Amino acid sequence: MRHQNLWAPWRISYLKGLVEDDTSAQPRSAGGCFLCDAFEQPMSEAKRQERMILLTDERGSLMMNRYPYSNGHLLIAPRAHVADISDLTAEARAGLMELADLGGRLLRKAMHCQGVNLGMNLGRCAGAGVPGHCHMHIVPRWNGDSNFMQVVAGARVIPQALEESYAMLLNAIDNL
Repeated sequence: MRHQNLWAPWRISYLKGLVEDDTSAQPRSAGGCFLCDAFEQPMSEAKRQERMILLTDERGSLMMNRYPYSNGHLLIAPRAHVADISDLTAEARAGLMELADLGGRLLRKAMHCQGVNLGMNLGRCAGAGVPGHCHMHIVPRWNGDSNFMQVVAGARVIPQALEESYAMLLNAIDNL
């Protein structure tokens, strides 16, 4: 199917007039930013499990997404509470990619996915649920995992409980 473009040049003046995201108003921690909360120290194993944190180190944090697109959907967050990857140091951006690589390998090993989608939503208009703290998504994919439910019913079928996915990934992370 060939897509056609619909040109609406009169809309640009409206779009330019919209207010930018006020990411500076996003709270840093104390329950305001769950990504920052992943770096809280000390943290009990029970709290790590409750928050579904798989790994936290100097590069950032690797955790399960509580609102997944598919089972095993991971989030990777840098330590810095910044809205855009251009606000990170080169070292922090490299650390984010190292964690993305680790997350992809983890999903392939533990969940036997055949591919992954890797992406970022920067800014609320781009779909960022936490526009003040940039983060990456890693979504495992399998041949045939897309079906009519998303298109017809607007619902995703996720075949595994979050807690079961978390336990499987936590068990496999030590073997990487």
